[in-house]
Amino acid sequence: MEKVTIRSDRKDDYKFYYKGDEVVLGAGKIISIATGLNDVVLPTCAMKIINNLIVIKEDVKHTKE
Repeated sequence: MEKVTIRSDRKDDYKFYYKGDEVVLGAGKIISIATGLNDVVLPTCAMKIINNLIVIKEDVKHTKE
C-alpha cells in the first residue's frame, strides 16, 4: 500500500495505534506513514478522507431537538 498522510484539525491531541503501539498526533500536526494503513488503527472519530490524506476533525456533538 502507498504512503498515507494523517492531519489533525483538532484542538487537542489525537491518539491512534501503529503496529500495536500508541502514537500521539499533536493538535494541528501532520504525520506520514510510508507503509499505508495496513498497521494503523484509528479510533472512531470525525474524519474526512481525501485520496491519501486523512483529516482528523473535532468530534461531532449530537444534540437533542
